[in-house]
Amino acid sequence: MSRQIFLTIASIIAFSVGIFAILFPNTLLASKGVEPLVGTLVWMRETGLLLLTIGIIAFLVRKHESSETLKIFLFGNIIIQIGLFVIELLAYFNGIITKLSGIIPNLTLHILLAIGFVHFWTILKIKTNK
Repeated sequence: MSRQIFLTIASIIAFSVGIFAILFPNTLLASKGVEPLVGTLVWMRETGLLLLTIGIIAFLVRKHESSETLKIFLFGNIIIQIGLFVIELLAYFNGIITKLSGIIPNLTLHILLAIGFVHFWTILKIKTNK
């Protein structure tokens, strides 16, 4: 898979989840077994906006040539995927997220996306560190 195709897929995922979190925060929280409260709805929408924005950025840079900036973007996304994986897993083990079915798809997606971002970051790291 090329970096352009990977970033297109990643952008569609981020954009879609972001839109869903903005428009349907109750549904997203309920799918995880989390009680939708006024505060959690605000934070869910904020998170949705951030994901939507990351999706747009990924889509816009997908055709860019190898560069230090693109390498930094990929590295930042590695941190995002690992961080979200750890946060959701800890929330489940601490009883905040109560439905395992609400995190398994996310955890799987975070692992796959992290692998993709690490792969393309490593290639760029090799190309840009002469």
